[in-house]
Amino acid sequence: MQKIISGKVRDVYEIDDNHLVIVTTDRISAFDVILSKPVKDKGKVLNALSLFWFDCTKDIVKNHVLSDKLSDMPKFFRNSEFEERSILVEKLQILPFEFIVRGYMFGNMWSAYQDGKEFCGLKIEGNYQQAQKLETPILTPSTKTSEGHDTYVPFDYVTNVLGSETAGKINYLCQKLYDVCYKYAYEKGIIIADTKFEFGLDKENNLVLADEIFTPDSSRFWSIADYQVGVSPKSYDKQFIRDWLLSNKIGGEIQYDNVPDTIIDRTADIYQECLKKITGGIS
Repeated sequence: MQKIISGKVRDVYEIDDNHLVIVTTDRISAFDVILSKPVKDKGKVLNALSLFWFDCTKDIVKNHVLSDKLSDMPKFFRNSEFEERSILVEKLQILPFEFIVRGYMFGNMWSAYQDGKEFCGLKIEGNYQQAQKLETPILTPSTKTSEGHDTYVPFDYVTNVLGSETAGKINYLCQKLYDVCYKYAYEKGIIIADTKFEFGLDKENNLVLADEIFTPDSSRFWSIADYQVGVSPKSYDKQFIRDWLLSNKIGGEIQYDNVPDTIIDRTADIYQECLKKITGGIS
């Protein structure tokens, strides 16, 4: 067993040729920098939400989760440090793309739209305001890179790399997953404005849903109660910390190591609020 990845939030351990353990930590990053202070129980919230959605969508597509019980993992993980934040998963051949489904005009797509530019090879027609719901959700893939920022690409590029059958199946699954979970979250008072998926292939070459799904770190969640077209809505994610960092620069420098405890604690509350709204429970 060895740690093979230590990311901004997750640590990945290789157990053997067929299994990994993924540990979701309380680390939080902003603008690709990990802050010095963790957010209490953030990892537990992300893990609980992902497990909830994986269970809800298991009849749509197979996912990589094998168990969230520490007793099913090597002895190293059987202590409180890893409890409620670890999953045993199937080791996959991860596809080199992230697939972002966008249901609302926001973020990078909004910027491209304002400039009259294409986004992922698509020219968005119609008159839209910021945060307005799109007529139809749009799938916008990006390449995965180990360093630097991911690059958005047209879906035709994905088709050329993966083949038309696999690309077509991914397109269908992404839209189906978004549609089903959007409707569920909406009834709970949350708009899923956009979300990210990753897929891999198992040893039988079956397409498998991987990583995390429908968490505040992989999705843009908005409060229906506060939602208004034309303004940036309240979000259940780390935007609260980003806003503080942008508003409290010193000499033009972002103060990654000086975020007040009150801001960290409020961020923890936001994550917990999201979990409670969607699942009815707390981590």
